[in-house]
Amino acid sequence: PFLLPTCPIQQTQEGLFTLDHQVAFQDRDNTQLRSHFVSEEDPKEPEPFLELEGETEEAPAANLYSAPDSCRGRCLEAFDKHHQCHCNARCRDFGNCCEDFESLCDHEGFSHSSDAITKEELQSISEKIYRADTNKARKEDIIINSQNCISPSETRDQVDHCPEPLFSYVNEELFSKPTYTAFINLLNNYQRATGRGEHFSAQQLAEQDAFLREVTKTAVMKELYSFLRDQNRYSSEQEFVNDLKNMWFGLYSRGNDKGDSSGFEHVFSGEVKKGKVTGFHNWIRFYMQEKEGLVDYYSHIYDGPWDSYPDVLAMQFNWDGYYKEVGSAFIGSSPEFEFALYSLCFIARPGKVCQLSLGGYPLAIQTYTWDKSTYGNGKKYIATAYVVSSTQ
Repeated sequence: PFLLPTCPIQQTQEGLFTLDHQVAFQDRDNTQLRSHFVSEEDPKEPEPFLELEGETEEAPAANLYSAPDSCRGRCLEAFDKHHQCHCNARCRDFGNCCEDFESLCDHEGFSHSSDAITKEELQSISEKIYRADTNKARKEDIIINSQNCISPSETRDQVDHCPEPLFSYVNEELFSKPTYTAFINLLNNYQRATGRGEHFSAQQLAEQDAFLREVTKTAVMKELYSFLRDQNRYSSEQEFVNDLKNMWFGLYSRGNDKGDSSGFEHVFSGEVKKGKVTGFHNWIRFYMQEKEGLVDYYSHIYDGPWDSYPDVLAMQFNWDGYYKEVGSAFIGSSPEFEFALYSLCFIARPGKVCQLSLGGYPLAIQTYTWDKSTYGNGKKYIATAYVVSSTQ
């Protein structure tokens, strides 16, 4: 699916612009990394599908796991002819699975075709989650001043096209709701620079548990758990919550320091790596940083088709000296809504585009797995998750 921006857009040689506008992929000889615009002429997604900003940098395959004849850390990976055995969703069909595939990868849910979650099921459950989000902002709770919409060719220019802030008004009574309060308490627990280890106090660890406790009380997360339980992904709510805690809050290393990042920090709080903003896909974080004078809204390239909240905006901004070329975010959604949709897509379509439906409009989310370290029996941490496309 491709974005149909709400402002005039120029057709370029590369084709129509998608929301996270540039991706990089490796040539077949695996030696050259090049950038590529996804266009309507592309018959297939490039593999592997990487963000140019380095949110999910590839490591040499040998560094991802120690035993090439094992599925440890490899469940649902892409097919690679150089591997002795395989751990992808179709290895059973070809009779080339590693011996421990069943024991290590059954929990991934794709080891049996009958357990695979279909596109139609994803669209159905996302509509249920959308309807269940009673904590979302009402129309009168947020006034957005989106101002100038620019073309994709201008996103690298780092020009501030918008003299006014993005948020003209937010009803901060929203933030007194339990899930909002618990979410906001987490945002100041992180160092945004990668390469600097995260060391949590007992209180900060308790805040992670408090957030999970509050969101799992909501109708949104109850819908998600019920769906995943029926799909044989989890046998108890405690198993579900424990897995969410690991995949979102488990630490791994994007830089040189051990344990300097997590899925939650990256997606919701934002990071800075190699002089660029990475992650930072949350409207509450954006609003609070803008209010403090730390975020300067520059422009947007896409405003979603929804006439109520949650909506989607793809924007350019400066975060206290560092630039975000294209950052997508839901606007006006509750913390549990975003947490549920990103979790759903990571569980059902890890490392792939996940096609959903919200209020009758299609929407796609891209997730990436962190492949350099694992938890449990080879389970992957969340590297990133964000909205990549929507059509009107």
